Amino acid sequence: MSTEKKKLQFDCSKCTGYCCSYDHIEVSEADIARLAKHFKLSVTAAREKFIKIVEGKTPVLRHRKDHIFKTTCTFFDQDKRCCTIYAARPSVCRQYPNGTTCGYYHFLRFERRHADDETMIP
Repeated sequence: MSTEKKKLQFDCSKCTGYCCSYDHIEVSEADIARLAKHFKLSVTAAREKFIKIVEGKTPVLRHRKDHIFKTTCTFFDQDKRCCTIYAARPSVCRQYPNGTTCGYYHFLRFERRHADDETMIP
């Protein structure tokens, strides 16, 4: 068994943040506590400010309208197209895309290469 870490085949800093547009970015109690600490708020205040409940019980990050995608996570910088709380981001964001490749990143690279425009957003 190899102990060598597999190389990532994507670069979030060159992406438009498609994963940040997912409707339900689920958070755990530990994630809420991490956000509270990051913003120097109580857990209750962080929950009220940043979280909404969907399907009657699942806590998710709030969203706001976006000029590219319908909506994005409230912590997504819509001009720079990056996470504003990267160090305090939820576990699901830390684990995404759960492997060494990201399908959206590969799609984006393909479209940009064919348009000969490294900044285009399809």
